[in-house]
Amino acid sequence: MKRWAAYLVAAVIAGPVVAQDFVRPVLRPQIPGLVDAPSLTPDEGNIRPVVRGATATTSAGSDIRPVVRPFERPDLAFGAQTRPLFRAEIGLFAFSPTAIARSLRPSLRPVSIETAAVERRLARQRGQVCGDPSIQGTAIGLVNGAGACGIDAAVKLRSVAGVTLSPRATIDCRTARALKTWVERGVLPAVGSEGGGVSSLRVVSHYACRTRNNQPGGRLSEHAFGRAIDIAGIRLRDGTEMTLLTDWSSADDGAQLRQMWRAACGPFGTVLGPEANRFHRDHFHFDTARYRSGSYCR
Repeated sequence: MKRWAAYLVAAVIAGPVVAQDFVRPVLRPQIPGLVDAPSLTPDEGNIRPVVRGATATTSAGSDIRPVVRPFERPDLAFGAQTRPLFRAEIGLFAFSPTAIARSLRPSLRPVSIETAAVERRLARQRGQVCGDPSIQGTAIGLVNGAGACGIDAAVKLRSVAGVTLSPRATIDCRTARALKTWVERGVLPAVGSEGGGVSSLRVVSHYACRTRNNQPGGRLSEHAFGRAIDIAGIRLRDGTEMTLLTDWSSADDGAQLRQMWRAACGPFGTVLGPEANRFHRDHFHFDTARYRSGSYCR
């Protein structure tokens, strides 16, 4: 018991000495070659602040605080040297701030190409009819015919959707627009790139003041009003031709011709093909007559 009392007395006496010598932390020694950097906030680019030693006064009463250095990385070209990391280079998609200035710019088109494009566009505008550059031809206007025959605003059609009509067809604009829709949705997709693609349509009938199927005493055909066109063949760019007379049931082109026939139902009011009757065994008959029950397709 006396031994513990002696230890307690010794601790009380030595207390002021311990507190006097160890109450403050010892300053970190200055490391040669390191220079203090100003404190930067996260908005100034310090994504990963690193604490480093500070060279401060040795006064025991000084407020010693560590400072942060700017986020640096070894320069790729010089290894040991360092440089500040630009904000644009931080992250997965790093890039150089001078990338735009150093990027190659595409050269301007030659004036000859621009001029040719303008000339083609103007030519299409001059040749368009029915208010559509894809429908090329000549506006005829009123076509008088015997009796009830005739067309109020006729056009002589040269091509539709880039496909030539041979020979040119005299029809009205409603029929011309339906023909364009059929070419775009039926003919071109059905043929595709076969034979180099579609070149022209062989027209066997357009405006004509006649009766249906040329039968005496019959009703006037839609041809008599410029609302019908008959197509007998589709010529390809390599010179070959799909014909309704020879290819409708063939293994080579039959499926494509039938696809074209189906695509015409909708744009046209009446669609007749080789299976409709003996009068149409060698051509498509399309017209824009309208029926209460919808398109008539046979």
